[in-house]
Amino acid sequence: MITAIRRRLRNEKGVTLVELLVVVVILGIIAAIAIPSVGNIVENTRYNAAKADAITVLNAANLYFADTPTAPSVTVEVLKTSGFLQNAGKVPDAASVTKVSSGENTISATITFSGSKQLTLSSATITEINADTTKGSAVPAAGITI
Repeated sequence: MITAIRRRLRNEKGVTLVELLVVVVILGIIAAIAIPSVGNIVENTRYNAAKADAITVLNAANLYFADTPTAPSVTVEVLKTSGFLQNAGKVPDAASVTKVSSGENTISATITFSGSKQLTLSSATITEINADTTKGSAVPAAGITI
């Protein structure tokens, strides 16, 4: 009995065409499910990076306003030339931060984060930017449009 099993195991070499076809179909199904998911992850990461760039600009502006208390607003370009900001990421140089006497300072900018997709911040604060959990797919927090 044992010799018959050994003989049969020695004779079975390779895989059949049906087995190979089943594996290819399974891999195709997995790829069809995974590719859109990966695309959404990349898109969400770019959206979150744009929001992080805006928060970095707001933090640099806070330092600028602490150093220059009489300034009512500041642009990204001024923050760069003054040494308060080394890199604004995707935030354009024309974006401005407005000093608020009570509460958080606000940023107004239109950030292109993925091809033609834009994140528009209209007098948005750090709290509002952090509160936005839409990842660019639904109605964002106040002061934020896509």
